[in-house]
Amino acid sequence: MNERRVKQILSSSADIEVKYNGTSVWIDQLNEDGRTATVHLRGPLEERSIVEIHELIEE
Repeated sequence: MNERRVKQILSSSADIEVKYNGTSVWIDQLNEDGRTATVHLRGPLEERSIVEIHELIEE
């Protein structure tokens, strides 16, 4: 995924499924470096991770 698409997903009101390593995640924010994003797993766990945006896949 690229920076432009991450920004589009963040500004969208739609429920857009994104996966990281095969697991559904919510994108919380695009980080200032433009290469990483803060994400958390869909579901009850709120654990956040910083991941490379090129590893995010839109379903």
